[in-house]
Amino acid sequence: MTVIGTQTDSDRRLLNFPNYEEYLDSLVIPADICYLRSTKTARQLAELGYRCTGETLNEESFYRRLRIVRDLLFPVHRPYVLTSEFVSPAGRLMEELALRERANRLRILSTIVFVRRFRTKLQFEESAYIDFSDRLETEDWLPYYRGEKKLSPLKRDLAYYHWRMGRTCLNETRNYVPIVDPKRGLLLKNIHDRQVITVDPVVTSPGVQTTRVRIHCPFYEHLMDYRFSR
Repeated sequence: MTVIGTQTDSDRRLLNFPNYEEYLDSLVIPADICYLRSTKTARQLAELGYRCTGETLNEESFYRRLRIVRDLLFPVHRPYVLTSEFVSPAGRLMEELALRERANRLRILSTIVFVRRFRTKLQFEESAYIDFSDRLETEDWLPYYRGEKKLSPLKRDLAYYHWRMGRTCLNETRNYVPIVDPKRGLLLKNIHDRQVITVDPVVTSPGVQTTRVRIHCPFYEHLMDYRFSR
């Protein structure tokens, strides 16, 4: 079931296109073929956004959103295993994430974790906003829960920042799109319900149906900042 007006509902139109080329062809107008004399060039023109007043998806975004809509509308029963089950989580951070794992795997809950870490040997600091659900799908979390491995910021996370080099990496995940607002700073937009989360700790409310929890964990150098949205 999709809610009318949401991003997922809007993306239902993508089901009409079996591949990215046909999606671009739907944006091409007859005049393009007439004057350009090339389907390939006409598609490139459409991909640049010249044939659509709204958002034009690149190839990666097209297939990712198409997959999300298909999984939601035509779900395939795929049994999942709770990595945290029968494990005693090491530290408060893993205890909190273990409590949220099942809800995140079922997409009942969406959790964003802020991690700020100082690497002593390399003498640099890095931080990131992590889409917990997205990382659950791509990593083995057993070493994290057992305390054998620390949860570290990655350049492929939602928002990554290298403090010494001043390097920033913003990435769209399965659930969120990072947005930089000139006045409000970094915002995280949920692609399913289009609700926006404000990550500025000074702001009292991070967003609609969203709560923020700060937790001290002895295994990490800084406060862990959790934001989760139903």
